[in-house]
Amino acid sequence: MKQTVVLALLNCCAVMLLPAQSQTNPQHVKETLIKLEKESWEAWKNHDAAFFEHFLSNDHVEVGFGGPGNKAMVVASVASPACSVKSYSVDKFQIVMLDTNTALLTYYASQDTTCKGTAVPSPVWVSSLYMKRDDRWLNVVYQQTQTRK
Repeated sequence: MKQTVVLALLNCCAVMLLPAQSQTNPQHVKETLIKLEKESWEAWKNHDAAFFEHFLSNDHVEVGFGGPGNKAMVVASVASPACSVKSYSVDKFQIVMLDTNTALLTYYASQDTTCKGTAVPSPVWVSSLYMKRDDRWLNVVYQQTQTRK
């Protein structure tokens, strides 16, 4: 009898864990983060600062060609007409799950963008670190490294 009760409890626990495991499935997380990353590029192109208000964590750090910045700087930059994105492409996505709530997405990006009349370096390799907070994936760190030609 005890064995039957224990097995029934273990079975119930296993069933309750299934949804949580599917949400932290690396392939599911990768698809979710790629979608978010692509949306961020489209928002960048369209000067959609409101997107970045919700996409970036409050403690966001961005390391760009001009040095480090924070969420407020990114949002202001996106809203500004100083940069013009004519086109972009992103591919070669890879993910590393650091834990169930932290994922590093890396990928290759190219863009035809100018800021204040100067071409933005392209192509680049991107590192985009996400953390799941309050059941939402937020971008915590973003960095680009120019590729060698």
